[in-house]
Amino acid sequence: MEKRISGKTGLLGLIGSPVDHSGSPAMYNYGFQKLGLDYAYLAFDIPVEEVKDAIAAMKTFKMRGMNVTMPCKTEVVKHMDELSPAARIIGACNTIVNDHGKLTGHNTDGTGFVRNLKESGVEIKGKKMTIIGAGGAATAIQVQCALDGIKEISIFNVKDDFYLKAEKTIENIKKDVPDCIVNLFDLRDKNKLYEEIASSDILANATLVGMHPHEDKSSIEDTSIFRKELVVTDVVYLPRKTKMLADAEAAGCKTVGGIGMLLWQGAEAFKLYTGQEMPAQEIKELFFS
Repeated sequence: MEKRISGKTGLLGLIGSPVDHSGSPAMYNYGFQKLGLDYAYLAFDIPVEEVKDAIAAMKTFKMRGMNVTMPCKTEVVKHMDELSPAARIIGACNTIVNDHGKLTGHNTDGTGFVRNLKESGVEIKGKKMTIIGAGGAATAIQVQCALDGIKEISIFNVKDDFYLKAEKTIENIKKDVPDCIVNLFDLRDKNKLYEEIASSDILANATLVGMHPHEDKSSIEDTSIFRKELVVTDVVYLPRKTKMLADAEAAGCKTVGGIGMLLWQGAEAFKLYTGQEMPAQEIKELFFS
């Protein structure tokens, strides 16, 4: 990398904490080098109380943009000049674009989810989805799917703080996308969960259930609800194939793993920064296989 850095090289980066495990620097820097773009990407460990200073530094250093990870996604919203529709409805952003001092906050998590399905041959427009979870990733998915034309969303979560957050998300979606039907149910009501899945085209797990080291867990206990017409997807990408996906696949369902969502949300941010398509297939083979 040092051979291509010059006095004109633009800086991009990632803020959040912790970030030492992040694969973003490798992914973005490979993309810049591959396309001959004069940028460098670094990760900065920034706790939430230092977000204001980080945003000020971004302007001072004339950084082209920043990705934002936990716990900073909601805090950065306070410092944006403008928000994309998804970021505004969600109340969080994971991508900041700096246009000569004007900062626009975006949320590409939901876009990554939709693109991941599309790359697998699944369109969401006019469909019904049941989604398990109401955390940050789940909220981004719900909002983006509504914006992209999904017909109906059934959200399931236990009655905790995220459940209350989901109630607010539904209010926001109804204001911006009134034609989208969104309902919220208690995840402990398994009969209702299976009833909603039975009338859905897509089932999504947006919780950590099934993630390493709990590979033996699944959000769906009764595997008889899986049917061949149902598309089953998971945001968990470690392991690549969760128990839920394996059970659904065994029942003949089309399944879509979570690693693609991670790839495509990054690709969307890459395009926002550079105006060019990230070499996604090569990056997938190099960093996500």
